[in-house]
Amino acid sequence: MRRAETMVHQVLYRALVSTKWLAESVRAGKLGPGLRVLDASWYSPGTREARKEYLERHVPGASFFDIEECRNTESPYEMMLPSEAHFADYVGRLGISNQTHVVVYDGDNLGCFYAPRVWWMFRVFGHRTVSVLNGGFRNWLKEGLPVTSEPSRPEPAVFKATLDRSLLKTYEQVLENLESKRFQLVDSRSQGRYLGTEPEPDAVGLDPGHIRGSVNMPFMDFLTADGFEKTPEELRAMFEAKKVNLAQPLIATCRKGVTACHIALAAYLCGKPDVAVYDGSWSEWFRRAPPETRVSQWKREKA
Repeated sequence: MRRAETMVHQVLYRALVSTKWLAESVRAGKLGPGLRVLDASWYSPGTREARKEYLERHVPGASFFDIEECRNTESPYEMMLPSEAHFADYVGRLGISNQTHVVVYDGDNLGCFYAPRVWWMFRVFGHRTVSVLNGGFRNWLKEGLPVTSEPSRPEPAVFKATLDRSLLKTYEQVLENLESKRFQLVDSRSQGRYLGTEPEPDAVGLDPGHIRGSVNMPFMDFLTADGFEKTPEELRAMFEAKKVNLAQPLIATCRKGVTACHIALAAYLCGKPDVAVYDGSWSEWFRRAPPETRVSQWKREKA
């Protein structure tokens, strides 16, 4: 079994790169058409300003990946995937082709928040050579590595996007799964939001709670206190503790399909590259699903 696992690890593209590796690549002048860095920071309105912070300081050569611009703005749900054409056009303008190794980071205090979403977006559009900066910008700064305020102006490239439907689940598929139980369903939100004892932050008309039958694995638990990803051994033990079988199909969900990608990343680091993300997640489920499929301890304030 161990030998088979080792073989899987050899075929899987490395999902994490270290700050040391990236700093050496920057120093050696390797950034260009073959290696691009993206700052994918996003913060709740009224807290921090991601683009402003990027303009003040970022990893030298990094471009700003604006998740608000690279999503389906027609959808009534939050943060839904853009079309193949929209994604291809957007990343092409950032100088990314199908031959580029993409490294994604964000500036969140946790070490990593939105970067796994962009990592998953590249993979769902058929691009495998993508990695997350382990420890994020938080540790880049802590280690005193170089930063710049100079915006990058990469030469545009041609990117061809091909949607990999095996990594994406729709409302209808998750609804069908409640009966067929072909997939295990894991929710990455905090326990309070999952149970419905805490409100959904910044949400209008969205009560907390979860999809019936889903297991809760808060995404923050995959990270160390210093903001690095836990080891594959630790991650595997966490899945085992929740009785999530990594040999079986798995769907990750959250509120808007962002932190669900942390589950996909953690499983990938354990040698499981095929976790699908339910893109609409709770934001869609709460508004569309039959009431008996929603589980919540939320008590609405009586008027």
